[in-house]
Amino acid sequence: MTPILQASLPFAPWMDPRTWRLPGILPVEGDDWLRIDDAYAAQMAERDRLIAATPGLVHGMLESARPAAEELYDLVLGWLARTPGFTVAAGQVTRPDGVAVPLDRGRPLLTLGRLVQEDLCLLQAEGGESLLTGAVLCFPASWTLAEKLGRPMIRIHVPVESYTEEVARRVQRLFDAIRPEQMLWRANALVYDDPALHQPRPEGVHRPAPRDGRYLRSERQVLRRLPETRAVVFSIHTYLVRIGDLAPEARAGMAGAGLWGWEEGAQ
Repeated sequence: MTPILQASLPFAPWMDPRTWRLPGILPVEGDDWLRIDDAYAAQMAERDRLIAATPGLVHGMLESARPAAEELYDLVLGWLARTPGFTVAAGQVTRPDGVAVPLDRGRPLLTLGRLVQEDLCLLQAEGGESLLTGAVLCFPASWTLAEKLGRPMIRIHVPVESYTEEVARRVQRLFDAIRPEQMLWRANALVYDDPALHQPRPEGVHRPAPRDGRYLRSERQVLRRLPETRAVVFSIHTYLVRIGDLAPEARAGMAGAGLWGWEEGAQ
């Protein structure tokens, strides 16, 4: 299968201490939430395929999350109506790649999963913690939605060793402080041999150490508070580029940042 790649990475989180130290969260400037990039058509075709073939694998939602999912659905449709390239009509949205997607408010997350590149996760407060209560997750990076649904944030990040209880408490405090008018973002970066976007992996099964290290996978993650239900939307825009296509200074900084499996000179 031909890799689905972006031509370039719009940011290099390992080059800025503010984004490379956990939790690495910064305020979003303006309304820079959802993005459309040069991989839109190819990523959306892959999302269409996954949602049609394995909906139970890429989607999950507790019934308690339905009001939040419907609020998110309405919010995204409003964004699409304002965004060049989309045509929002009664009953369907035509995407920039020309594909017409039927609108189904009864399946809000699955419908949105066919309209935007971002994976969308809903987090809701319960007992002082934020639980994952719903998601459309087509491009997981070494985790499985079924294992995380209904669990707190600390469980979502198992088995990431750097995501300690102290980091979890700091993240929860940040979540509690999110305001609808101020989104937050962070980014990660990992070296991969396999360029597949859909890479679920169960807990306890570690990702193999990369040998060739040809690809850099980075997620731009945005946190947004929904004003009515007060749920937090955790959106994930996946970038995948050839390491050889990165700027020389970004490649040079990878080894110093401790990116797993990377040595200067590898392509």
